[in-house]
This record gives sequence, structure tokens and C-alpha cells, in this order.
Amino acid sequence: MKLSMRNEVPEELTWDLSAIYASEEEMYKAADEMETLSKELVTRYHGRLHTPETINACLDEMRRLFGLTTLVSHYTDLAVSVDYYNSHNQERNDRINLKLSEISSRNSLIVSELMEQDPAVLEAAMEQSAENHLYLADLLRWKPHRLSSETERILASLNNTFNTPYQVYNMAKLADMRFPSFTVNGQEYPLGYSLFEDDYEYDSRTEVRRTAFRAFSDKIREYANVTAAAYQAQVQTEKTMATLRGFSSVFESLLYSQKADISLYHRQIDLIMEKLAPHMRKYARLLQKIHGLEKMTFADLKLPVDPGYDPKVTIEESKKYIEEGLSILGPEYQEMIREAYRDRWVDFAKNQGKSTGGFCASPYGSHSFILLNWNERMSDVFTLAHELGHAGHFRICNAAQSIFDTDVSTYFVEAPSTMNELIMAHYLLKTNPDKRFRRWVLSSMIGHTYYHNFVTHLLEAAYQREVYRIIDAGGSVQTDTLNRIMKETLTKFWGDAVELTDGAELTWMRQPHYYMGLYSYTYSAGLTIATQVCDRIEKEGQTAVDDWKRVLAAGGTQTPVQLAKTAGVDITTDAPLLDTISKIGAMIDEICTLTEELQLPA
Repeated sequence: MKLSMRNEVPEELTWDLSAIYASEEEMYKAADEMETLSKELVTRYHGRLHTPETINACLDEMRRLFGLTTLVSHYTDLAVSVDYYNSHNQERNDRINLKLSEISSRNSLIVSELMEQDPAVLEAAMEQSAENHLYLADLLRWKPHRLSSETERILASLNNTFNTPYQVYNMAKLADMRFPSFTVNGQEYPLGYSLFEDDYEYDSRTEVRRTAFRAFSDKIREYANVTAAAYQAQVQTEKTMATLRGFSSVFESLLYSQKADISLYHRQIDLIMEKLAPHMRKYARLLQKIHGLEKMTFADLKLPVDPGYDPKVTIEESKKYIEEGLSILGPEYQEMIREAYRDRWVDFAKNQGKSTGGFCASPYGSHSFILLNWNERMSDVFTLAHELGHAGHFRICNAAQSIFDTDVSTYFVEAPSTMNELIMAHYLLKTNPDKRFRRWVLSSMIGHTYYHNFVTHLLEAAYQREVYRIIDAGGSVQTDTLNRIMKETLTKFWGDAVELTDGAELTWMRQPHYYMGLYSYTYSAGLTIATQVCDRIEKEGQTAVDDWKRVLAAGGTQTPVQLAKTAGVDITTDAPLLDTISKIGAMIDEICTLTEELQLPA
């Protein structure tokens, strides 16, 4: 189980960044081109943006600049994400980020000048160009919160500095933390971030699982103060920027970019904390009974319902599951899946210094790149299907929209990914009528898809909300405060069903989402939409699939409410979320019933 260094990993398990640039030299050539183009834009257009024709000519070239910056930044950043120990890649990424800050500073001159124009001129320019229409509409929307031209230029030049808290978090977590091994019954076990989160948390051996949790918690606790300082810098920066731009709160500021009403945000957290908690407590008690635990602790929550029925799945075998499972989305979607495997879109490897969890990056002008850590579990198949949901979304969106129109609201962006997980589960349920198999699939949905999005990330969101409330009131947060908030959040949700052993309060240290604005709550928001649309697909078939593809193609041209409406879901009411919570409860009830019928507790 010891993790390899990156240079020891077989190439076929890694992604191929040459799809972006064939070599580092080509990337630097593109970087020089984007730098030259940004200077030419200012020289050619600054002070001349007075007519619709000139405005559109400028924005047409800016789209080309955005394409270059997207490809160059992804090429260097993705290389870092798989090996934080590689100093060459770190230095290269820092060099590119410095160039990007300079470009952003120059671009701000163009943006400020555009915002100073008569709105009628911008509206006329919007009418003349479909590709630039949304960009200009967003400029008009942001105009009340725009600062002076010089202030915006200075802020843009500090973009790289504003990212420092997140960089500190990642360096502490992925480069500096070196975990010692732990011993159980005389046997020594290696430990690492991904080893703990991908292996030991699911280990059915109670002493191994709980000892791993203690050892993991002891190590990350050593970094609690520096992580808290990085987070305090992040949220205080966000508060300062919200105030500077005239927003009444951090919440209003961060939700403004999502085009999401604050009522949608609070509803997602409040209803799940109140209505879902009883169902998940029942699920926790079921796990306790199945595994014969005297007490249910926080370290036991990732246990499988049926550890003896969790087949190993190779990467090669996962192709068949995913291609067939997602076939309802059509032959073009299936071809994308085949390309992803064939052309090495996916970094499957497990190595030291690699980012934990999973993500999908979809640079405009190239295909997607997916990071995960493959453990040969069916849960990995669901994770890959999830990330391919992002890939499929932006494959369709990028093909249909201008680069200006691909910035999909964060509120919606997790819907296509979680949708794929649900489609996979429904496919599996149809392949085998066996009760034990059905229980396994249902428990995979609860223990992976819904737990990950409706519990893990939702509890992050509830915790994060309390942090921002303190910051909005003029306070600050340190380690003790963050530990307290997290423990109170977990206690409120789990009640007396789960014992929060030492280390549970450190959960706030484990996720990067707090450095991405109000992102955590959107996982459950996306899965709410996905649950409702998946039901439509089950009942209506191709009509619902066609509606869904129209939604995927819309990109950023619609608000979250409009995207959901196009898919047949009204998220302005409580109904979709309450129905989704009810479905989760019904699945847990069925798992309990099947467990009794099977009389196979382990």
C-alpha cells in the first residue's frame, strides 16, 4: 500500500498533457504569444472603445487571448496537481501565474473603459455579436460594483497574491505533511492523505480503521494553526473585497457571481440539516448493527453496508460499466468515454504529492483532464462517471458556446456530474434482480453519491456559513474557533447516533472547497436537480434526455433557475429538495428491509 513517487508510476496510468502542448517549449511559445497579444490589445483599443464595431473587434481578439491563457494555465497547473514535490513544475507554474497577473492587469484597462461607456453603446454592441453578448451583459450587471480604473488595475495585478492562501493550504497538505506509519497487532501500516481517505476510512477492520483515524488526525493537527491562518486570510480577503465593491455581506458578494438568490443558498443548508439528518442517523445505526460495533464513531461512517459484496474493479473493467451505464446519453457521449480511456484523459495513478479526491478540468480548445486515485472499487467507477459528467457537460457546452459563455454558474455545475452517478446506479439496478446486489447498489448510492454530496459537502457548507457570519460581523477565526464550529455542526447533524471522537473537529482541514467561495453547498444543489431529472429520464426517456442535452449546451447563457427550468425542475420552491430527501429516506428504509430479509449482517 506504500505510495510510489511520481516518477515510479506507469505512464499508462497518467494523463497526457501533450494534448494541450506537445512540449514545454510550445507552451512557452504560446505564453509569449498571449503576452504579446495582451499588450497589442491595449495599444490598439485603449481609448478607442466608443463604437459598437470597435468594441466587438476588441472582444473578438480578447476571446482569442482568453483561449491562450486557458490552455497555458491549465498545462502548468495540472502538472503541479499530480506532483507537489516537483520543484520545476512549481517554478514554471509560478512564472506563468505572474504573467497571467500582468495580463489581467492590462485587461482591466479595457474592461474599465468598456464599463465607462454609455450603456446604450454596449447594448448596441450586444445586438451585433452573439459571441460577445453575454460578456457585455455581465459587464453591465457588474457595473455598480466596479471600482475606479486604477484600483481595478492594481487589484488585477494582485490576482496571484490573492491565491496565496489556497497555495499555502495545498503546500501544507500535499507537500509538507509526511505521515508516519501506524501499528495494529504488531503489523505496521503505511499512512498518507489518499491512503487514509481512499482506503482506511472504508476498512472493515475496526482497530485498523480507528487507529488510522487517530494517526491521521494527530498528523494534520500539527498543521492546524498554519491552515487556520491561511483560511483566515482567505475569508478576510473576501470580506474586504465584498465591502470595497459595495455588497452588504460576503454572502451577497459570493452569490452574485453564481447568479443565485440567497434564499436558494439558505434553503439548501437548512432543509438538509433538519430533514435529512434523521434518515442519516438511521443509516449510521444500521452500519453499527451490521458491523457489530459497541458504539458508532465518526471514524466508522464510511463503512460499507456489505463489505463482502464489494467487487474489485480494474480500470479496464470500468470501461464496460461506464460505457454501457451511460449509453442512454447517446452514441456521441459513448464515443467521448472511449476517447477518455484511449487518449489518456484520466490520471488514475496513486503517488506521493498528488492532489487528493478527484476533479475534472476542461480547458476551452482541448479535451478534459480528470484526476482521481484509483483503488479498484466500484466507488471509483462512480467517481469516474461523476468526473466524466463534467467532461461531457463541457464537451457539449464548449462546442456550442463562445469562450465567454462557458462560465456555468457554480450552483448548477455539479448537476451533470452527479447525474451520471445516478444514471450508473439505475443501470446497475436493472442488470441484476438479486436482493443482495440491489442492497449493494442502493448502499453505494447512499454511502457514496448522496453521502458525499448531501452529507460531507453539505456539512462543509453549514460550517462555512457560520464562519462567514463571524467574518461579516467583524470577527476573525482561529484554530479553536474553527474546531468548535465544525464540532457543533457535526453534533447538530448526527445527534447521539454518532460519537464524535477526537479528530472529528479537524474535518474543516481536509477539503479545499473553502478557498473557492460558496462552492460546498452547490454539490447538494446540483444533485437535487440531477435526482429530479433522472426521474424524468426514467419515466419519459428520450424526451427528457434531449432536454438535458439542451441544458448542457446552454453553458453560462442561462441562470441556475433557468437551467433547472429547461430541465423540467422548479428550484424556486422547496419541492425538489424535499422530494430528493424523501427519496434518500426511502432508499435507506429499503436497505434496512433488505438487510433483515437477507439476514447477512456482514
